[in-house]
This record gives sequence, structure tokens and C-alpha cells, in this order.
Amino acid sequence: MTPHLLRRTARIVAATAVALAALGLTSPVTPAAQMPAGVRSIALHGSDSAERSLPARRTEPFSMLGVTWNDPRAELGGTAQVRTRDRATGVWSRWRELELDTRTPEVGPDAEAGGVRAGTQPLWTGPSDGVQVRVTGQHGKLPGGMRVELVDPDGTGATFSTSYASTATASTAPQPVVTPRSGWGADESLVKDPATYATDTKVVFTHHTAGTNDYTCEQSPDIIRAIFLYHVQGQGWNDIGYHFLVDKCGTVFEGRAGGIDKPVVGAQTYGFNTDTTGVAVLGNYNDAISSQPVLDAVAAVASWKLGLYGYDAAGTIQLTAAADNGLLQLGLRRHLAVFRPPRALRRLQSHQPDLGAQERERIAALRLSHRHHG
Repeated sequence: MTPHLLRRTARIVAATAVALAALGLTSPVTPAAQMPAGVRSIALHGSDSAERSLPARRTEPFSMLGVTWNDPRAELGGTAQVRTRDRATGVWSRWRELELDTRTPEVGPDAEAGGVRAGTQPLWTGPSDGVQVRVTGQHGKLPGGMRVELVDPDGTGATFSTSYASTATASTAPQPVVTPRSGWGADESLVKDPATYATDTKVVFTHHTAGTNDYTCEQSPDIIRAIFLYHVQGQGWNDIGYHFLVDKCGTVFEGRAGGIDKPVVGAQTYGFNTDTTGVAVLGNYNDAISSQPVLDAVAAVASWKLGLYGYDAAGTIQLTAAADNGLLQLGLRRHLAVFRPPRALRRLQSHQPDLGAQERERIAALRLSHRHHG
């Protein structure tokens, strides 16, 4: 190749790189901070104390993301939006808003460990290789140390054991089929401390994991493994926060380690993590209605787990708040339903106690399903 042609080629390559960079399509100039087993962190910056952002950029592969910040007790007080690049097609998604339910632990090794971070709910994006982020504060200054966590669940492999062995503990309801942690590929080497135990299981709280319902049930182990990695490596928790997870096909998965029949302290309902169990449904049910397989699975878990400790899911019980969660101050007591179906608690925490006709019908259906299983 002649010197003239070499110079011309170099100019073309340089111009192409500039154009791609302007579109956010090149690999990052500064590599993202990489952590083991598939979590990468990229800092968010901004000259305004109420704004943080990340321009569109290509990244290493990921399938889930969330935004975290330094202070584990700080609320975002604004909005966090992301868009991602489809790894197969190269098409960028629309802007999607992340849910801001941090569920920071208030007790146990999660709360006591150094480096625990608050964060948004993670969002399942599917295979992606590019990201853009914008965070805006609505009440002044944003928390410090904001970053986006990119999770690639393909860093570990699931062995897909089919069911959890039946426990010897007697219950008033049959034990449901539960896929163990090995079935979704939990990397037990990442769990540094043993489980913390309470003395009872008085209430079953149900949640949704937010994000999207656009997943296949074959992807459920990947999604759960990604949530585990986000909780442990992105937020610094000891283990996944939920005790059980249920996908849209009604498959039940073991969540936090320590024994599905034991009163393990979780990280799923801030202020009420002691003497309770958390069941999370994979997907977003802010507007969608749970399917019958989901209702049946959640009711079966609640019936069995509450039955182990002699509680009636149709009743109420008094719990004492272990932290100021925005609804109750530390030490205040509240009568709660023993079985809290999806979204009821989330609406309560949002100061919207009037659930509306559709939500009341769903709660009635869940309790009817519980009685059927019980």
C-alpha cells in the first residue's frame, strides 16, 4: 500500500470512529469496572447536583441492569431512566423508567457489611451490548456515588435440579414443588456469611420484581441468577433478598439460602424483614393481572410456609417496624394481614391505602386460592 493510500485510509478510519462515537456506538474509552461473575459498574457523572447521566455507549454483554448509590439509607428522590442496545439486532430500545424500591436490609449481615448500597429495582433487558442512562432529582441533590450495574448472568451455569427435597417439618398444607438454588445456578462462593434466623414466620409478603413480563419461562433461571448477582455484587448484600421467586408459568424457586422451611431473615420488606417471608413474582404487575398459575403458586407457598408456624393466612397480626420505612417510624406497631398479596404492601408504602376495585378482586382471588390450597 502506498504512503498516500495509507494516509487516506487512516483518515477514513478516524472519521468513522468519530461518527460512531457521536452515536454512542463505540466501545467505552474507559473500561467499566469489572467484578467477578458478570457484574460491571459504570459511574454516572453530571455537572448539576440534581442530574447524573451516561451517554449512549457500547458495552460488554449484559442482560440486566440497575442504578445504585453509596448511602444505603438514601432515597433517590427522582427518576432513573435507561435505554439499551439489543445485542442481536443493534436496535436501541425506548427509554424505560426504573422502579425506585430500594428494599435495603435493616438487619442481618446485609445491613452490617461494609459497602452496602441502595439501588433501584433491576431491569431485565435481555441480551444487550449498549446502554444510556439519565437520572434526574426532583427534590434537590441526588445521592453520591451513582453508578449503573450491568449484569451478565451467563458468567455461571445452572445445573437445573428439578425439585427441593421434602422437609421433615409438618405443616397444615402440603409442601409445593420448589426448584432449589442449584436449579438456577447460584454461585454459593459469593455468599460470604451464613443465614441469619428469626424465631417465627408470621407474615408472607408478596412482591413483583418489576421490569418486564416479556421473558420466556426457560429464561427464569437466568433472571433469578441476575437478580442474585445484582443484590450481592451490585448492592453488596449477602444473598438474594427474596425467600422464594415465582415465574409467570407458576414455577417456584428457592431464593435466599438457609432452608425453605426455616425462619430465615430476608432483605425484601424494609422494616419488616424479621419473622416474615418474601415471595417475588418475576415480572411487572403494576398494571398486568397475575395468571392463575401464578396465583396458585404464590398461594401454595404461603399456605405451606404459614402452616409450618401455625398461622392462618386469612387473619391479621401485629408487627413492630424495625426501621423508619416512610410509612411507620422505628418501633411503631401495625396490624398487618398475615398473607399480603402482590402490590398491597407497595401501595401501602406509597401512602395509597385505597386499593381500588381491581386490586381488591385480586386480593380476594388470592385469599380464595389460599383457602383452596389449605
